[in-house]
Amino acid sequence: MYEKPLIKVEPPGPEARKFMKKHHELIMTSTHDPEYLPLVIERAVGVWFVDVDGNVYLDFTSAIAVNNLGYPTHPEIARAVTEQLSILAHAAGTDFYNPYQVSLAELLVSIAPGEFGKKVFFSNSGTEANEAAIKIARYSTNRKYFISFIGSFHGRTMGSLGLTASKPVHKKRYYMWMPGVYHVPYPNPYRNPWGIDGYEHPDELVNRVLDYIEYWVFEHQIPAEEVAAIFFEPVQGEGGYVVPPKNFFQQLKKLADKYGILLADDEVQMGMGRTGKMFAIEHFEVSPDIITLAKALTAGTIPLGATIFRKDLDLEPGAHSNTFGGHALAAIAAAKAIEVTRKLLPHVSELEKLFFERLAPLKEKYPKVGDVRGLGLAWGVEFVKDRKTKEHDAKTRNRVVYEALRRGLVLLGCGKSSIRLIPPIVITEEQAKIGLDIFEEAVKAAH
Repeated sequence: MYEKPLIKVEPPGPEARKFMKKHHELIMTSTHDPEYLPLVIERAVGVWFVDVDGNVYLDFTSAIAVNNLGYPTHPEIARAVTEQLSILAHAAGTDFYNPYQVSLAELLVSIAPGEFGKKVFFSNSGTEANEAAIKIARYSTNRKYFISFIGSFHGRTMGSLGLTASKPVHKKRYYMWMPGVYHVPYPNPYRNPWGIDGYEHPDELVNRVLDYIEYWVFEHQIPAEEVAAIFFEPVQGEGGYVVPPKNFFQQLKKLADKYGILLADDEVQMGMGRTGKMFAIEHFEVSPDIITLAKALTAGTIPLGATIFRKDLDLEPGAHSNTFGGHALAAIAAAKAIEVTRKLLPHVSELEKLFFERLAPLKEKYPKVGDVRGLGLAWGVEFVKDRKTKEHDAKTRNRVVYEALRRGLVLLGCGKSSIRLIPPIVITEEQAKIGLDIFEEAVKAAH
């Protein structure tokens, strides 16, 4: 196990350059940024990456909130999966029955918020979990429309893409995606259309958003009685790690109940202990009608998505299905990941204090740090050119990412000019302090 980062050669080193060149020749373009994040990972252990040139980095990305329990695989999950491989891996859980899928569904139903009967649909990813949620909402209500939020990310397949509204590039040249989605402002305390300081005046911000839905959407665009569901992230992920006012979702539920609209909670990036609760929505004391999970559900071992929903919203046979979702191996991995994660929740809540104490002062010390927000081990730092105008500063953000990498810390951007700090939740306090020290050094260097 490593004690601190070790940079033998400035990234990208010679071996990294070779693999990056081959990658771009052979593999479809995705979200790589070779200029600011030229990282070629060869292996990982605990909270540490080792690249192909032998550099050692501290990970503050959890592989995009997937490897919450560290690398390569948490030993308890590895043992459970290895044992299961010799028993049963896949047996078409949507056509036949297996006890492992049933046991995982029973566990998810028991821990999901909401004192009502629930069922589960299993898939392979977050976007698939949201596709299922779309179908469940439309089929069960026989309503046409959806509301989603500006800044949201719910996936890139053509149904969930209709809900997504965080970056134009996600939709460029793909029209038409799923129709019938109306996007409204998210109650971003720092950056919203009304210029409200949502930290100082949270109720005013919440009321503006709800009024926008009722007046501008329901009275001008679509009838409320034909809206199937409102999709949301309890903390926006790709949109910039934005935390809404505490009472927002309670007020949103009142609005939804008034018109018989379902609430669909996308926990793909924030679920599974990331915020100090198993589900981020628990911070806001609301029980959604539908919840979607993926990413950290198996702690990075086997792809798995899950859609948890009110029992009375169930579909008829054949209305939706999936080949690999919820197979025995994934079910075993997820059950063990949930068991391990639940024990770590107090640890995450304790580290939240450290992150707040170290990150909040950056707003006063560095003029290009516009905002700091977060819960648990999900933190966003937004960079601006000017605090008064709040003009986005992606150049400084990207420079911070690279300056951190040069010093042995791996970060990821999000939103237009933010950085997310999301280490594996198994990180120790000492390791977290090392990473936070490097982060501030990178911010200082970028300034």
